[in-house]
Amino acid sequence: MQNFDFVKPSSVADAVAALAQSGAQALSGGQTLTPTMKQRLATPDVLVSLTGIAELKGVKQNGATLWVGAATPHAQVAKDAASVFAGLAGLAGGIGDPAVRNRGTIGGSIANNDPAACYPSAVLGSGATVITNKRRIAADDYFTGMFSTALAEGEIVTAVEFPIPKRSAYAKFNQPASRFALTGAFVAQAADGSVRVAITGASNNGVFRWKAAEAALSANFSASALAGLTVDATDMIADLHGTAEYRANLVKVMTGRAVTSAR
Repeated sequence: MQNFDFVKPSSVADAVAALAQSGAQALSGGQTLTPTMKQRLATPDVLVSLTGIAELKGVKQNGATLWVGAATPHAQVAKDAASVFAGLAGLAGGIGDPAVRNRGTIGGSIANNDPAACYPSAVLGSGATVITNKRRIAADDYFTGMFSTALAEGEIVTAVEFPIPKRSAYAKFNQPASRFALTGAFVAQAADGSVRVAITGASNNGVFRWKAAEAALSANFSASALAGLTVDATDMIADLHGTAEYRANLVKVMTGRAVTSAR
């Protein structure tokens, strides 16, 4: 790991100003950035920590929505969202191990947009809104591909606003070593009965909505509604942990498990 300067601003404005420096990079929970720096795959000259900014922390219900600050650790989301958004709380409580859950943050996760991360499926699957220092971005417009988002240079995630669903759940098949999702499915049913399904860990293009399942589940919110559906394996990840066809099958299996759990 090379030498670098460390800055810990106390406001979003100060953080944005610090990030304008040449070679500056934002640091939230550091669960991805720190290991990549150790391997010299990332070599920032300045690390700008977002963990000292109070306005980026917390979980608050505002009527039919749940506001989650970008610097809120997974463990806090698991605890504070449990009574109002079971699917989100369950997802957060199953990320990594206790050390990761107490350091990693929702903002860091969705800014990095790892194709096997859990949080992107909750954001996309619930139709959330990503709030930055500049604008509000609908989930459908935010995730643009593997490790890719709509964030512009110097733009940081400040919060995520989730519509609270009628029913929701997340089911994932763990990669045993990393506890990332080999494939994970987030299912949310809105008050009007419409359903969104987001899949993580399976596609070469990152998190995606399984729209055929959404249509079937909107008509019949039961795992049996998925029986006649198939998943195209063409763009699925194939590696030593599983073939593309294996992951395609897991998409259907994990979605069914999530629906059963939500019911």
